[in-house]
Amino acid sequence: MTRLILASQSPARTKLLAEAGIRHTVLVSDVDEDAVQARYGVTDPYDTALLLARAKAEAVAALPEAEGALVIGCDSVFEFDGESHGKPYTAAVARERMLRMSGRSGVLHTGHWLVDCRATAAGSYASGGEAEDETSDDAGSAPGSGATLGAVASAEVHFMEMEPEEIEAYIATGEPLNCAGSFTIDGLGGAFIRKVDGDPHAVVGLSISTLRNLLGQANVRITELWMAH
Repeated sequence: MTRLILASQSPARTKLLAEAGIRHTVLVSDVDEDAVQARYGVTDPYDTALLLARAKAEAVAALPEAEGALVIGCDSVFEFDGESHGKPYTAAVARERMLRMSGRSGVLHTGHWLVDCRATAAGSYASGGEAEDETSDDAGSAPGSGATLGAVASAEVHFMEMEPEEIEAYIATGEPLNCAGSFTIDGLGGAFIRKVDGDPHAVVGLSISTLRNLLGQANVRITELWMAH
């Protein structure tokens, strides 16, 4: 059975996969996002989203629990006024951002990185694990592709005018503090989004169609991961 591991602690991402009928487990990486960005000096929002998604996926792919599975890592970055906005963490930062975003638009970039940790035809693991013999639990399953590849799904988010009192009430819920760009589309923040140009799943944090394309490049059909399969 083909296994998919989500390298993310985001409840929204795992809920999205579950609602799409995609069988998966969650294994969280311990990636220090600030350290990764400092190491590579990446500041472009698009590139940052992809870099962090790769770092998360590869960190989890290196764990013993990932052997024989496919690992998908994701990260979202909101681009507004030419700046990269990750999670605000504090009420003050969220307030400043939302007051600027009111009635305007920005682009949410979600990076995806897939690592195929299944045994290849030669018997080794893409994650660098030890080769296994014919007695492996994965014996008889399709060989791994050795793939490690990524893609970014972007969507333009248009916000409605937000009253200061509404912003304060939203911040008080705590929801925007741990979301890229200080908003969600699948929670309370959806009330402030007028429209989305692009894949709405990318705004949630994981594009199902992008995942399908990446799986296809690893010679896996997404239907193999459907819960009813």
